[in-house]
Amino acid sequence: MNVSYQWLKEYLDLSKVTPDALADKMSRTGIEIEDVAIPETGLKKIVVGHAVVVVDHPDSDHLHVCQVDIGEEELSQIVCGAPNIAAGQKIIVALPGSRITGNAKIKKGKMRGQVSNGMVCSLAELGFSEKVIPKKYADGIYILPEDAVAGKPVFPYLAMDDAILELSITPNRADALSMRGVAHEVGAIYDQQPKFPSFELTEDESDSVENYLKVVVENSQDTPSYTIRIVKDVKVAESPMWLQTKLMNAGIRPLNNVVDITNYILLEYGQPLHAFDYDQLQSKEIVVRKADDGEALTTLDGEEHSLTSEDIVITNGSVPVALAGIMGGLDSEIEDTTVTVAIEAAVFNPISVRKTAKRYNLRSESSSRFEKGINLSTITTAGDHAAALIAELAGGTVVAGTSSQSVLEIQDKVVSITLNRINRSLGTTITIEEVKAIFDRLGFSVVEKEGLFEVAIPPRRWDIEIEADLVEEVARIFGYDNLPSTLPISPAQPAALDNKQRLVRHTRRFLEGAGLSQAISYVLTTPEKATQYMMRESKTTQLEMPMSEDRSTLRMNLLSGLLDNVSYNKARKNKNVALYEIGRVFYKEESQVLPIEEEHLAGVLTGSLLEKDWKGQPKKVDFFVLKGILEGLTASYGLTEKITFVVDKQRDGMHPGRTAAVYLGEKEIGFVGQIHPLAAKAYELDETYGFELNLQAIVEAEKESTVYEAIPKFPGMTRDIALLVDKTITNQQLVDLIYKKGGKYLANVRLFDIYQGENIEEGKKSMAYTLSYLNPTATMVEEEVSKAYDKVTSALIEEYQVVVR
Repeated sequence: MNVSYQWLKEYLDLSKVTPDALADKMSRTGIEIEDVAIPETGLKKIVVGHAVVVVDHPDSDHLHVCQVDIGEEELSQIVCGAPNIAAGQKIIVALPGSRITGNAKIKKGKMRGQVSNGMVCSLAELGFSEKVIPKKYADGIYILPEDAVAGKPVFPYLAMDDAILELSITPNRADALSMRGVAHEVGAIYDQQPKFPSFELTEDESDSVENYLKVVVENSQDTPSYTIRIVKDVKVAESPMWLQTKLMNAGIRPLNNVVDITNYILLEYGQPLHAFDYDQLQSKEIVVRKADDGEALTTLDGEEHSLTSEDIVITNGSVPVALAGIMGGLDSEIEDTTVTVAIEAAVFNPISVRKTAKRYNLRSESSSRFEKGINLSTITTAGDHAAALIAELAGGTVVAGTSSQSVLEIQDKVVSITLNRINRSLGTTITIEEVKAIFDRLGFSVVEKEGLFEVAIPPRRWDIEIEADLVEEVARIFGYDNLPSTLPISPAQPAALDNKQRLVRHTRRFLEGAGLSQAISYVLTTPEKATQYMMRESKTTQLEMPMSEDRSTLRMNLLSGLLDNVSYNKARKNKNVALYEIGRVFYKEESQVLPIEEEHLAGVLTGSLLEKDWKGQPKKVDFFVLKGILEGLTASYGLTEKITFVVDKQRDGMHPGRTAAVYLGEKEIGFVGQIHPLAAKAYELDETYGFELNLQAIVEAEKESTVYEAIPKFPGMTRDIALLVDKTITNQQLVDLIYKKGGKYLANVRLFDIYQGENIEEGKKSMAYTLSYLNPTATMVEEEVSKAYDKVTSALIEEYQVVVR
């Protein structure tokens, strides 16, 4: 929720409170402020201009040469390509030397031979997002109101000198999804009672709503309250500047005065409204009911939906005209020709609204508020205020009366709590008078008798129901910083790491020593990403009520989350990324209720592990770099069973020629290789390598005891061997055979060269190894090494028909 500081000042005295101080205070009392932004920051020398003369450019079919009054003695010539520029308009002008969005500097120049002293700006060039620019000006420049003064800074007219507080609203504080709700919160913090401007609703007593519509609600549990007001003789037009800027600063696109008023009321009261073109309803009856299976509705976004019997719809008695609480129908939208408006103010079942919004992926400002709850005491007030504003700004006449059906009983909720409970929970010694003052600041009526408080909670705070909620309210206003800090008293227990903790810590140290950084990804992801890079068959585990579609499914791999992290870094010009993650994945069998949790280890490399320096250029990571890291890591575990790498050409999402399955003994525990180019493209990545291992299997595997040995006193010997082999034979096969036949003093085998190309016959490759021999108890002699070396050579020739070069 974006909250305008200037709008908030209409309700409270904040003359001595800066936006930053307000943000800090609110964050300390329970509503986190993500950011405080002033839209004009970074922009300068942008003023109001008056287009006095506009003529076509002599050498262009789309440019215009404009003589613009910018508050100086002489007119300034500016060349403009906007299709909607015309003489007499008040426009936005960036003067020579000005800065527009992106820190771009505007200079004096020429366009096709004509001097241009600056630039005529659109809202996008001032930093406004495309999704909030009024539709009328989406493809051109913005036209300022006629009373804008040429030469004056443009920022006050566009409310760009306002401070926008970005609130991070938790589900339990949905009351702060409105300006009035935030005003009550800020008023409690600064011990003020917000003052909301009154409005006057004048009805045409000669006409009655009964002449227009009758409301029928089939199920009061689905729709506890539904009200319609009629405003006739409406003139649909552009909204006034103050209304447009309030909507844009809140992240909502202005459309026309009628729709903008409903959005304004949504922001002020937190009450979603919907405006129908009455004549397009083609009925004198509104019926709210469940949809029939297969019933069709085309919503305002132009999408046609096949509805189900779980959806609540607004109908004209026969066909749906709106999806209740989510989005209106295209056939009854407000258009320039609309004359009579029907204003809907209602409350719908939050669970049904959420399920429908999720089913059709139609999350809206209205649905988010119905899902989390609304202030039931202001439903009709919000509708009345909207009608009064439409009469004022659109020249309409409000028809007398409302057509409604409601089963709501609006009353304060009473919650009891004792002073002893408050102090015991908070560790404080707050007095009765202090508690009463806190409840008074919150706007809660309270009756106290012998330390027992009977607190009346107004409907605007529907989140408060039990004692613990009152304790939290007292703590917030009293100040979390003022609560005493104490340490728990408990007997000391000797601490020790278990086997899993030791292995995890060792893994972190090893990988960080190899140049990787630890990442922590979300456990919840999309259904598509949850099923990528799976290491076993499993059903997905999905939340019944996820916060968003992107966080709806428990992950079954770590790699997709790491690829998201790499993509995030690459988008910010960080091309060398090396990450690892240790975390749980969640598998689910057909008959299981709860998923199986399994510890995994995954890593991703892209770019280079080394930076360019005086020693030379960095080398890009490849399959062997990542495989080498894994070999070193698994070797350090001291596993009794051998880790082997086997070619894997079938794994989804991985390159078929650069991927290997990882085996512990006979059991597959993971994979390593290059991310398939198509998968990398989907994540907007360059050549990227990754791995994922079942860390749980490694934790549970048998390990050799750690035995410390003295440094050998005797020198070892080495022999090099170069082999010409079929290209189908793998390094692992050769190394396994060398170790098998190399004798008891063979300590290490290292591949140091591989070659294919000129002077090597087709279908062959040359592989060169260094064999290291060491006798820890005596000096090696040539005969011992030669004998062992000959056995290896003979075995290689016999087994793989190699040619020793």
